[in-house]
Amino acid sequence: MSRVVLVHGIAQHVKGPETTARAWLPALNDGLRLSGADALPPQDVSVAFYGDLFRPSGHRALGEPPLTASDVLPGLEDDLLLSWWRGAADAEPRVPGPDVPARLRTPRVVQRALNALSHSSFFTGLSESAMIGSARQVRRYFDDAEIRHAAGDRLARAVTPDTSLVIAHSLGSVVAYEALCARPHLHDLALLTLGSPLGVRGVVFDRIHPAPQGGRARWPVPVKRWMNIVDSGDAVALVKELAPAFGSRIQDVTVHNGSRAHDIQPYLTARETGLAIAEALA
Repeated sequence: MSRVVLVHGIAQHVKGPETTARAWLPALNDGLRLSGADALPPQDVSVAFYGDLFRPSGHRALGEPPLTASDVLPGLEDDLLLSWWRGAADAEPRVPGPDVPARLRTPRVVQRALNALSHSSFFTGLSESAMIGSARQVRRYFDDAEIRHAAGDRLARAVTPDTSLVIAHSLGSVVAYEALCARPHLHDLALLTLGSPLGVRGVVFDRIHPAPQGGRARWPVPVKRWMNIVDSGDAVALVKELAPAFGSRIQDVTVHNGSRAHDIQPYLTARETGLAIAEALA
């Protein structure tokens, strides 16, 4: 019965709960040790895994079907790519910034966004198709009610009477927030969000359930403590402080993750993250 439940982000569809736990736990324990706390044994950690919900069915071609700029759907997919472009350009001088009106949406503009993102640290090594696929997973989460419900249900089933803390990264923070809001019967939990896009208006914030009212989001009832940790250069977590929109009880903390600002490993190895985990489990 795990004390900590981990919730992953996008582009994990060919992994699973065991491989995810093995990737996260050493970094998590590094952060705990840096904070002066003891490491967690594997049995104390479980993963609310939902990546397989995005895994495509088998086909004859080798690899996943390639995606190009012309495949990017109007609406959330191109909004996300342009949002990531602006975030990357603000954080990294080598990334050329957009010089087009915010509402202009054409394949040419999307292609420029993809070209610019290929120079960013976050997307280094990712193909154009993989970048589009990442945006598509976010869009499918919001548009496909079955995926959305299944992801939240997996988190709810992973939480046991022994669980004290939910750690959620990237899109996983949206999954965790919505699942906990929808299940007020769960016992008191601490929530730790890492690289969260929850506060990005016009892309994520305005699509969450329950819908925000008057620019303020509802507090998830099961959560007794919420810490949000973000790197200032994280292009996905464009809004660095969640407290103004989600409640003053949130503690927003900034860390430095190096060149891979959005990656889960540097988030977990940060001393600040270790301290947050140790406090939640104390």
